[in-house]
Amino acid sequence: MNKISLVLVLLLAVSLQLQAQVKIAKLQYNGGGDWYANKTALPNLINFCNQQLKTNIDKKEEVVAVGSVELFLYPYIYMTGHGNVSFSSDEAENLRKYLTSGGFLHIDDNYGLDKFVRLEMKKVFPELEFVELPFNHDIYHQKFDFKEGLPKIHQHDAKPSQGFGLIYKGRLVCFYSFESDLGNGWEDQIIYKDPESVRQKALKMGANIIAYAFTQN
Repeated sequence: MNKISLVLVLLLAVSLQLQAQVKIAKLQYNGGGDWYANKTALPNLINFCNQQLKTNIDKKEEVVAVGSVELFLYPYIYMTGHGNVSFSSDEAENLRKYLTSGGFLHIDDNYGLDKFVRLEMKKVFPELEFVELPFNHDIYHQKFDFKEGLPKIHQHDAKPSQGFGLIYKGRLVCFYSFESDLGNGWEDQIIYKDPESVRQKALKMGANIIAYAFTQN
């Protein structure tokens, strides 16, 4: 290899190393709810997206507090849990600024979150209501096609899975997956022993949400 070729190879290597990886994060909130649930979910979804969507997402799961300025570092924030959620007025304002500035929040009810998170998101967007997204919404038709909308991953009250959204000035800023338990489906198979076909549905829907969050702006 001549000197010019070697220099080009080294420059390419440095360039690849300098390419910043995208980071996504789990939302830490107050109130006592288990925001930290589903330890293996995001890492597995990240690996799936990097393989299937050719994304360059950092494999490390980040955690960010709802009131932190670091919220703005992430294009996609994942929120889950079973119990109580509480946003202070400052936290609600910070989350609103994040979402109206181009950020995206995915709330994934892990069973029991619904009655709390709806109240707290009213602090963030008092003027908005969650609306159920139609099955033809783009979020269901990214790389993977979900003609019947949000897939049902785990049964709780035998209710149908529903995908809700908060739409601000024509843009979907928050997707709320209800009665689906996508995060459980993203977990290591040994945890819930879901059939691989069910896990694949969860991962594919998760990849659609990531793809939508990354490209909608």
